[in-house]
Amino acid sequence: MHQGDVCVVGDGIIGKTAALAFAQAGLQVTLLAPAAGAKPAPGDAWDVRVYAINHVAQALLSSLKVWDALDLSRVAAVDAMEVKGDGAQAPGALTFDAYGARVGTLAWIAEDRNLNAALDAALRFATNVRIVHGRADELQAHATGAEIRLDNGEHVCAALAVGADGGQSWLRAQCDIGIDYRPYGQRAIVTNFACEQSHRGTACQWFSAAEGIIALLPLPGQRVSLVWSAPDALAEILLRETAAQLAARVTVVSEHRFGALAPLQPESVRSFPLALIRPHALTAPRVALIGDAAHVVHPLAGHGMNLGFADVAALVRAIGERGPHRDCGDARVLSRYARARKEDILLMQLATDGLARLFGADLEPVRVIRNLGLNLVDRLPGLKRRLIGHALGKPL
Repeated sequence: MHQGDVCVVGDGIIGKTAALAFAQAGLQVTLLAPAAGAKPAPGDAWDVRVYAINHVAQALLSSLKVWDALDLSRVAAVDAMEVKGDGAQAPGALTFDAYGARVGTLAWIAEDRNLNAALDAALRFATNVRIVHGRADELQAHATGAEIRLDNGEHVCAALAVGADGGQSWLRAQCDIGIDYRPYGQRAIVTNFACEQSHRGTACQWFSAAEGIIALLPLPGQRVSLVWSAPDALAEILLRETAAQLAARVTVVSEHRFGALAPLQPESVRSFPLALIRPHALTAPRVALIGDAAHVVHPLAGHGMNLGFADVAALVRAIGERGPHRDCGDARVLSRYARARKEDILLMQLATDGLARLFGADLEPVRVIRNLGLNLVDRLPGLKRRLIGHALGKPL
């Protein structure tokens, strides 16, 4: 029997961050992770899974002493962003830069492996975090807490169970929280390239109804990371190509923005399906959902992970303000968390889903309207500042 204040189900980046944040708040935390297996050697290869970290997420990681534990030589600052529409006649264009936003940088690009290594190092020094390996088998929520039974017969008891176990969340299913699920008919193709010309800290994104959404994100040195949200039929073709063929294709699609692209060694290309997952609730008795368990959005804005970090910050804040006579899983605490996150999550869902639909329409009138819209926004500095502020996670 493992007992504590909070049990975090899931040991991904958001789950580990939540465990550290709860521990820093003085709570006894159990981190429920899958059965331990052999971890691949880190090596020097560049991880194809990267994330754009905004200012709110960076501040949270800094407060947990995780940011400075990263290998910062493998973290790239995003100083500008260019967005381009499609169409031979008057394609739309929208640009953002840190100077115009009066900030030092717009965001940071960090590898999945780098973030996990820093979080693991911090967890080793967290005396009030217990890591339990096993597969959750049954959840029972009652008046005083939640109890999770594992397949090995062990039990984890806590005042609050936190679901950080991904888009197919086991904990969410145990609470009978329904979801709205809609596949986008796209796969995200991710890999890294060496680029002929310096990216100068610029992230670029191209919208095309026929080819999907292509993003090239800056990595340290003359390297970029590709995130191509490609229609399923095109994704099958891309995955059959060699890394060199894919690099040549992206060089053309990106209009030689960074010169000729070449695969990094060792070559690695991965893909994953894209869908919108919208749970009908963020909480249940003695349960709170965070990260992908609480929302899965299209990656075109690059803020899925940042939503998860903001979930952690909001839940820790709600628990910290609970008062002396309420425990972590009190219904009022959980309702305060759900209210705090409702607007931010809804806005991101509407924005990403709306843009994915808008730029997926292969009709000339729609193409003209969306290109005009990009050009109009680019000429309205006040609106641009509001958009940048929302992306950064703070008003400007």
